[in-house]
Amino acid sequence: MPTILVADDDANIRELVCLFLRNDGLSTVEAADGKEALAVYASTQVDLVVLDIMMPIMDGWTLCKELRRANPDLPLLMLTARGETWEKVKGFQLGTDDYLTKPFDPMELTVRVRALLKRYRIGSTQSIQLGNIILDRQTYKVTRGTESLTLPLKEFELLYKLAGTPGQIFTRDQLIDQIWGIDYAGDDRTIDVHIKRLRERFASSPDFHIETVRGLGYRLEVQE
Repeated sequence: MPTILVADDDANIRELVCLFLRNDGLSTVEAADGKEALAVYASTQVDLVVLDIMMPIMDGWTLCKELRRANPDLPLLMLTARGETWEKVKGFQLGTDDYLTKPFDPMELTVRVRALLKRYRIGSTQSIQLGNIILDRQTYKVTRGTESLTLPLKEFELLYKLAGTPGQIFTRDQLIDQIWGIDYAGDDRTIDVHIKRLRERFASSPDFHIETVRGLGYRLEVQE
């Protein structure tokens, strides 16, 4: 049973969110601020975090950054009482996967949590299938039907990262840190070059496309 960490300084909201998540068959743990949330995360197997932005001691921005540093693949759903575009942009830049503005429908939150859990179960496997294309992380091989494709290592890792969580927006900085490493001293336009090459390689593929999200970064969309 997946365990969801709900971090919010409002006890009523924590109670409501946890009630709906438990009714949907999920386990929950709670924290009243970012510092407490980090302590709970360190001592509990957590599969996803629902976090509020405005919390005492440690706010949601800092918590998001710390959780991303600890686990780049942990699903994060951010809550806020505000709806300004800049807050959404900042949230995605810090690594949140989804965004919900208060007041929200608890049923919608449950659906979004389930969608993120499903998306990340795909991302945690060693093999990802995009229609007719299969990416094998153990052998670093790409197959398209009966055809075997050879990709440079960084191109494979970039495609695998994007394909592991379809629909998630990754900034250039996140992709650099997670694929090239935090000590990488090159130009962040390296990402653009690799994205361009991947698009060229799979230009004729009807299974997916890599979308540019202006002002944010990139995401892979699976073609229905």
